Amino acid sequence: MWRGRPNHTEESNRLEAVSPTTALRNHLLSGGRLSPVHVPDLPLAEGETAFADLVATTARFYGTEPAFPPDRPAGYYEDHPAFGRRWVPNPRLDARRRREAEAAASPRWRDFTPARVVLTSMGLRIRPAYAPETWLPFDHCLLTQVVVEPHETVLSYSVCAPLLLAGPTASWLGIVTEHIWHAAA
Repeated sequence: MWRGRPNHTEESNRLEAVSPTTALRNHLLSGGRLSPVHVPDLPLAEGETAFADLVATTARFYGTEPAFPPDRPAGYYEDHPAFGRRWVPNPRLDARRRREAEAAASPRWRDFTPARVVLTSMGLRIRPAYAPETWLPFDHCLLTQVVVEPHETVLSYSVCAPLLLAGPTASWLGIVTEHIWHAAA
C-alpha cells in the first residue's frame, strides 16, 4: 500500500538510529567498563575476571586428509556367456568417489555445536554441549585477528584453527573480545 511521502522526522530518526553493536563499541571506546559476572562452575586463574556467560554456536575451520575408497577399483561382476564371470572396472565411478573424498576433506567450517561461552579477561572459555565437563581455553594473547559480522564472529589464533561464534550473541562477544585484546596489547 502506498503511504505517500515519508515525513522528514521519520527519515532523520532512521538515520540517527544506532545498532546495539555500534553503541557497545562506542561505549567501550569512550572508556566504558564491563561489569564482572559470577560463573560458579568455571575455575578462574588468579587475577582473571569473567565478563559474560552466554550461549553461541561454535565451529572450527580446517581440512582433513581425504579418505579415498579402498584400492580395489569400483565396478561390478558380469556373467558373460563366452568369458564367464568376471570383474568389470568402472573408472568413472572411481573418479567420482575420488572427487567426493577430496571435496569432503577440503578446508571448511566443521564441528558445529552449541556451546556455553564465558568471556574472561584472559580469553574465552568454551564448554561444548557434547563435553559438559570440559572447558576449552582460547586465550586473548594468542589471537591474531577478530572479524565481527552481524550474527557471527571469527577469531583467528596463532596456534590453532580459526573459531566461529554464531548466533545473536556472537557480534557482542566479538566486539568485547576485540576490545580486551587491543587493550591488553
